[in-house]
Amino acid sequence: MKLESILDEALEAWAYARAGVIAEVRNLPPGLIDLRPADGARTVAEIARHIAESGMMMAGELTRADGNFTRKSFAGFMKEYARGTGRHRSKVAIIGLLKRSHADGERRVRRAGELFMLRHIRRFDGVEGTRLAWMNHAIAHEEYHRGQIALYARLMGKVPALTKLIHG
Repeated sequence: MKLESILDEALEAWAYARAGVIAEVRNLPPGLIDLRPADGARTVAEIARHIAESGMMMAGELTRADGNFTRKSFAGFMKEYARGTGRHRSKVAIIGLLKRSHADGERRVRRAGELFMLRHIRRFDGVEGTRLAWMNHAIAHEEYHRGQIALYARLMGKVPALTKLIHG
């Protein structure tokens, strides 16, 4: 794919991050996605749903003309953007949710366009920044959680998907 713009580059980075999350989830046996490594920790299934939900919120809010990450609480944003995601419990359903939510988010961002993504938005911390910069934050957020899933794989005695890819 030829990258034509900085928006294309950001969307490629998001696609790479999301594909990595999906690979890590796919790498684990179905029974292991619901194991909780410690009290208060999320399961792999919960992390994966959180990634999908956060991506839905990110794409939704970044593409709104009046987008503002301080206009609601996190729970309020989840009600608005991520209704019904909790019903996705099986590994297959969660992978489908990750794929569909990314495809929908990419469509929204492409439809908004590069110039729109350079407009400012109020972030969770109250500071204004470009929508594109905040999109890069959301990509980093997905990579952070991908790392959690890879660590969980190690704790479960499995080799993470990225390690398998690198070492063949």
